[in-house]
Amino acid sequence: MSHRLARSSTVPSDYTCEATRFSCRDPVSGPAGANPSTRLDRPPSASHCGAAPTESIPMNPRSRPDAPSASAAGTPEAASGPVLSRTGRGAAHAKSILLGEHAVVYGAPAIAIPIHELETLATVTPSSGPGMLDSDLFTGPLDTAPERLRPVLTALLAASVRIRGLEPDDRATPIDPRLLPSLNLRIRSTIPHERGLGSSAAVAAAIARAVHDAAERTLDPDALFSLIQTSERAAHGNPSGIDARTVTSPVPIRFDRGDAQPIALGAPLLLTVADSGSSGSTTQAVGGVSRRREQAPQETDALLNRLAQIADGAIADLESGAVEAVGSRMREAHDILHRVGVSSDQLDAIVDAAHRAGSPGAKLTGGGLGGCVIAVARDTAHADALGDAMRRAGAQHTWTVEVPSA
Repeated sequence: MSHRLARSSTVPSDYTCEATRFSCRDPVSGPAGANPSTRLDRPPSASHCGAAPTESIPMNPRSRPDAPSASAAGTPEAASGPVLSRTGRGAAHAKSILLGEHAVVYGAPAIAIPIHELETLATVTPSSGPGMLDSDLFTGPLDTAPERLRPVLTALLAASVRIRGLEPDDRATPIDPRLLPSLNLRIRSTIPHERGLGSSAAVAAAIARAVHDAAERTLDPDALFSLIQTSERAAHGNPSGIDARTVTSPVPIRFDRGDAQPIALGAPLLLTVADSGSSGSTTQAVGGVSRRREQAPQETDALLNRLAQIADGAIADLESGAVEAVGSRMREAHDILHRVGVSSDQLDAIVDAAHRAGSPGAKLTGGGLGGCVIAVARDTAHADALGDAMRRAGAQHTWTVEVPSA
């Protein structure tokens, strides 16, 4: 197989590269695209992959062509006027990358699945006084929320701006506390933070839905995606959109450069998800792979090419219900992720425990160097046994997740 992967001196803050199409041919399943070679015609750059999050986030509203003027939108009254007519509620679920981590940074497709068993709930209540936030991470006035909750405030303001017929401005500006709406926001979530399960995107989606519900306004999928991405930029710099698409999708998706296509499973996919208890560092992991490509380009490119082939080849397995084959691909994928340096002793121990307990395949999910492991289970009893084995190997928490068939 011929291939040419572009070099990159830029370290993305998450899986953010949306470069030209990464075509690949799977030696088992046949062609996944028109071109049998694996190739990127241009490298990831700052415009594609982003940099580390900055101290400023997009907070100023701007007008749509048929909306009030931008100058009017920029006033505190434009964002905090009384428009909420009732208590509003919104929800979103977790996500997991099944296959395609790290290859997706260089333009390859990835497969992501919804995890409906883990959920974020947001409740918005109109208030006549200063807005309050009630969450597991902070409780108090909205305008005194800590720095780590800037994505939450961004999501809240962006949704509040939109229900007034305006669009959030993507230009980075400091938060003006006067623009925060007069409402109370309550967030409850069972999605663990900083584990690669889409927690920040799910919170943003739940807030956007709750605000629109409180205002009795409709929210179409594209508008919801845009609002989530506005919040995700505050969290991650320049996100690819895979989290925003998956936390609101009822079915698995094939994600390719911002586009999400549903995958219809031929049989239910039962997984055990294990939280290692340690936070992953996607920036560190992606940077490590980038440096490895500089030091050993041919070997690393071959491994990344194979990750892309595994992901695209697994689509046919999922659609036909070949769960054992999916597990075999996951097993191979984890071995490659270990070889490119994004696993850890802790993750490897949890994966090995799942294999010893009879899983057809287990792997890390997300950036690596911490976070979660997913393992294929044959039935619910086997899923319970896998959870026991993975906890004995060091996992702090485990969940049984079923992705239903079409």
